[in-house]
Amino acid sequence: MSRGREDDADARELAELAALADGSLTPERRAALEARVASSPELAGELAEQERALALTRSAAAEVEAPPGLRARIESQGRARQSRRVALIGVAAVAAAVVAVGVAVSRSEPSGEQFRAALGPTGLVPGARGDATLTRTTSGWRIELDAIGLPRLDDGRFYQAWLRNSAGTLVPIGSFNEGQDVTLWAGVSPEDFTLLTVTRERADDDQSSSGERVLVGTVDTAG
Repeated sequence: MSRGREDDADARELAELAALADGSLTPERRAALEARVASSPELAGELAEQERALALTRSAAAEVEAPPGLRARIESQGRARQSRRVALIGVAAVAAAVVAVGVAVSRSEPSGEQFRAALGPTGLVPGARGDATLTRTTSGWRIELDAIGLPRLDDGRFYQAWLRNSAGTLVPIGSFNEGQDVTLWAGVSPEDFTLLTVTRERADDDQSSSGERVLVGTVDTAG
């Protein structure tokens, strides 16, 4: 038999093993293939791998809340195998994608609680101003800042945003170079840390605030 025909025969055999694993093999083919598997340790091993891969895809689709289209894609990956190598790599990749989608959805899911803050200049940059929206998520507080009038800082210089409470404790919530479309994250609640400030900083060994505040605003927690 030529090499090409051998490859075709192997592909058909693997496809039938995949169909046997997921229950889609026709009854007339099932009995014959099960008899061959029973007498061949190699085929029994191939079938076991197909069953493990199928269990992985079904478990990922069942346990992670993913969009229906992606779950359907996983099921089709489990059935459309032409070789063991392609099947296992494809299933692992899709299962990882499902987990990643599920994690991303759960982490970015807002709770509905949202506050806003209007930021004004301090005198260092007179024309600067900005607005911030603070949204609670399962990961923490996502803060979307949009500021104008701040010149870009580079070469080791940057802006640092902070939340401060009434006792004067500062919590850094992210750094940036320009003020437009900035996303920051806080692990403390703006209900307790109500003052939002932005300072000019320089990359050095001092992680404390420079005190050069360019924007200041109070979080409106009253709704």
